[in-house]
Amino acid sequence: MTSTDSAQQPTGTPAGKPAKDPWDLPDVSGLVVGVLGGTGPQGKGLAYRLARAGQKVIIGSRAAERARAAADELGHGVEGFDNAEAARRSDVVIVAVPWDGHGKTLESLRAELAGKLVVDCVNPLGFDKKGAYAIRPEEGSAAEQAAALLPDSRVAAAFHHLSAVLLQDPEIAEIDTDVMVLGEERADVEIVQALAGRIPGMRGVFAGRLRNAHQVESLVANLISVNRRYKAHAGLRVTDV
Repeated sequence: MTSTDSAQQPTGTPAGKPAKDPWDLPDVSGLVVGVLGGTGPQGKGLAYRLARAGQKVIIGSRAAERARAAADELGHGVEGFDNAEAARRSDVVIVAVPWDGHGKTLESLRAELAGKLVVDCVNPLGFDKKGAYAIRPEEGSAAEQAAALLPDSRVAAAFHHLSAVLLQDPEIAEIDTDVMVLGEERADVEIVQALAGRIPGMRGVFAGRLRNAHQVESLVANLISVNRRYKAHAGLRVTDV
């Protein structure tokens, strides 16, 4: 048995009770999704795809007027507010802010994000003449930093490996990729998986607890190298699941 096989073995299912189907995901169509950093390429692209799929979406920005302008551009019922108001109005909040403002932004929104499911998709990266490289935050990852700064929120991590170019292109009907989802509580992970699955072509796959977020975030540096070499917008697919 390989180490990866051993991680997949069933645990403690009560006698006589069948194991839960890992693809039995909740109905999330009624949830309001907020996107902090929704005027940036990644956040705007995610907001567009979710809203186009029928999700109620609110985008946040440091400046409410910028958020409103971006929401008007996106259409599909998207609304725009400053980050604090977007957080207050949302059931699930996706964090898509730049890495250099990640900690300060979340710290300032601790009260507004209390009790919320917060989905971090930030990739701590640096760039030099050799290209992109991963940065390891003191907490271990951006997602773990979010969890440390938001003790009253439930933090998950997902949507790291998506091309903003593809997300924002209205001519592309499906986004052909899997989304690695990490979190501490199965129910929260399944909500994020279900949200990913709302977008045609996309699938959410459980990828471990938050302590495993660093390597998922870091892989974006590799994808940037792939994209530059092959003039592509590469994503990921997980086989045999």
